[in-house]
Amino acid sequence: MSKAEKTKQLIIEKTATLFNTKGYISTSLSDITQATGLTKGSIYGNFENKDQVAIEVYKYNAGLLGKILNRSLGDEYVTSIDKLYAFVDFYRKNWQTVFSNGGCPLMNAATEADDSFPALKSKVKGSFEQWITKISAVILQGQENGEIYEKRNADQYASLFIMLIEGGILLSKTMDDPHYLDHALSKITNMINQELTILPS
Repeated sequence: MSKAEKTKQLIIEKTATLFNTKGYISTSLSDITQATGLTKGSIYGNFENKDQVAIEVYKYNAGLLGKILNRSLGDEYVTSIDKLYAFVDFYRKNWQTVFSNGGCPLMNAATEADDSFPALKSKVKGSFEQWITKISAVILQGQENGEIYEKRNADQYASLFIMLIEGGILLSKTMDDPHYLDHALSKITNMINQELTILPS
């Protein structure tokens, strides 16, 4: 990795939590220089503008979440049902870390990007699409393996799981009470058990 690449990575890593907590639009260049210890000239020597920093930081934050999801939904777990349980279990065990880092980077970016930052909105849309695809693929594999009812719509359930988790995080952070996320996760677990899983005959 070249010196310029190392500096870029330093800027991204040092401001990852800052952007996720303060906001991709609200974070100023001064905030970035303070977090990194670099000058404005150094920041602009590595990035075209603040928006480019924000985009790269978002990609970094979303990438970290993606790696976690890949582990939860990966080959470490034999059955599709176990993978879905592991996905839910991640949020049960790590909600404090998620909250302390500002919450879900996808949701945070989505709520502020919208029409005011179309480039960021496009990245967030792509992240959610990938998330839906990953969960949907696990459900489809479960249907092929005879674990999950064939008539269940994989994309609809994947989208619903994400909506419940994101809503649970939003309410829990707003109300300073993890109960709302826990309730959402329990609802997903019930859906897995009662609506998706084919019970032994």
